[in-house]
Amino acid sequence: MCHVIVTCRSMLWTLLSIVVAFAELIAFMSSDWLLGYPRSDSIESEVRMDSREYRPSLGLYSRCLRVGSRDADVRCGPYAETFGEVASGFWQGAMLFLAAGTLVLGCVACISIFSLCFQSILKKSIFNVCGLLQGIGGLLLMVGLMLYPAGWGSEKVIKYCGVEASPFRPAQCSLGWAFYAAIGGTLATFMCAVLSAQAEIATSSDKVQEEIEEGKSLICLL
Repeated sequence: MCHVIVTCRSMLWTLLSIVVAFAELIAFMSSDWLLGYPRSDSIESEVRMDSREYRPSLGLYSRCLRVGSRDADVRCGPYAETFGEVASGFWQGAMLFLAAGTLVLGCVACISIFSLCFQSILKKSIFNVCGLLQGIGGLLLMVGLMLYPAGWGSEKVIKYCGVEASPFRPAQCSLGWAFYAAIGGTLATFMCAVLSAQAEIATSSDKVQEEIEEGKSLICLL
């Protein structure tokens, strides 16, 4: 018989696991990892010369550039058609580790939904198994994030950030929201791994066992 067990700690773990997986996926696909140095477009008019500045952005495999004089003329898309065309070997490694970590977190997010009905996998606690996977996923993400700044000396980055750009020194570029989102998601991943142990304690408490023995199939506890 399937017992649906809902507790505050297990629901918090489930929701945070899903949010973390989506955050890492969105950050990975974004082109806002680096913001290039400001460029200006001069627009002639009958009254004055208006100079507007904009900053191109560069991601792991994509970029955004303005192709016209208006803000709406920004075009985003992949700059690398194949994996070998990625800006740097360090970025290729970063992509592999970040993709692997995100895949692990995505699998855990899917499994966490079923944890409401099934609390074990092959006689092992589903929370402990997922917590271990989240720890592994967090380590993969950490390696990817450490490899990423090592690729700032590539020719592609120099075009966006200036000739002073070098590994771990972005020169005239600044870090975009995607990089910070990836860092925040990595920290939250380790938080999920710790919270999974609390979810296990909450769903296997004596009070839950009493509710099961009373024949209840839906158990909600604070």
